[in-house]
Amino acid sequence: MADKKDAERYRADLQGEVDSASLYRALADVEPDPKTSAVYHKLAAVEDSHAEFWRTNLRRIGAKSALPSPSWRTRTLAWLARRFGTNFVLPTINVFEHADSATYDNQPEAREHGLPAAERSHARVLDALAGKTGGGLSGQSIARLEGRHRAGGGNALRAAVLGANDGLVSNLSLVMGMTGAAGTEHIVLLTGMAGLIAGACSMAMGEWLSVNSSRELQQHQIAGEADELRQMPDEEREELILIYQAKGLSEAEATALATRLMADKDTALDTLVREELGIDPQQLGGSAWTAAAWSFCLFALGAAVPVLPFLFLHGMTATVASMTSSIAALALIGAATSLFTGRSAAFSALRQMLVGAAAAAITYGIGTLAGAALAG
Repeated sequence: MADKKDAERYRADLQGEVDSASLYRALADVEPDPKTSAVYHKLAAVEDSHAEFWRTNLRRIGAKSALPSPSWRTRTLAWLARRFGTNFVLPTINVFEHADSATYDNQPEAREHGLPAAERSHARVLDALAGKTGGGLSGQSIARLEGRHRAGGGNALRAAVLGANDGLVSNLSLVMGMTGAAGTEHIVLLTGMAGLIAGACSMAMGEWLSVNSSRELQQHQIAGEADELRQMPDEEREELILIYQAKGLSEAEATALATRLMADKDTALDTLVREELGIDPQQLGGSAWTAAAWSFCLFALGAAVPVLPFLFLHGMTATVASMTSSIAALALIGAATSLFTGRSAAFSALRQMLVGAAAAAITYGIGTLAGAALAG
């Protein structure tokens, strides 16, 4: 019995290492910066050695030790990285790496081999990499797609999925409510199109205001820092010294570095803004128009699903097609959410389908009651 439980645990650990190694290699292949790519290759090599460690343990207890294929989640994240760039998926990977960093703490074999320390080291490396900016469809523009959905680290994947989900669920509820009220397909179609446009415009304008407000706040903070630098240069220099000491430099090294930076006022301000405020003065929240455009498109994409059948079909056929296509889309969105929640794809898809169907059923019932009351 112990060997069976150990075999299951070893296989789960082996799968995790295979997934990590495969994903790091995919990131290395698409990373434009050679130095960063080399880091990913080194991480992959370490994960390969960890995978071999778990294979050795499987062979030790007489269990099958063949290398498994990467999981669907890993393959999906690798595809997204190839399509949109490493920064699009890096925040999601970083979250999982931190969540998994304590996996080996209670496994004696792993502790003896030094795996817990290695995993925590990988998490720290990814923290540093997640703070970089890079190419692809990442950076500030996509990371700001949905102000309400911004996750720690600017998770663009999460924002994209939840933006489309908002459009789908809200417009599905609206369409089913009108259907329940015995509206003709033309009325339902017009209502659905109005909901799509109104919702997408509202989301876009809200995102535009959100990014602009963030930009204005950051500009105000930078202006305040510039005033402090002009009026109290010695105090600002001392702050820099303390910051660099907190990062591990000796007092002499921190003093020398702060003195050199403070010699040029522009460099000093740039450094103080980055170190004290955590603001990149070259970005300032990204383009408000880009964020608004992406927010509009993502919401509209989801909202179009329950409406499209009414363009081509009539009566109950259109209603059934609308509900069926929406449920299928909800399942896909639910599976996509599992990429950053860690839950199984089947569970996430089923949950999303049930939530969407419940919302549609409620509005359909309300529409039916409202329609009967108005007719009577």
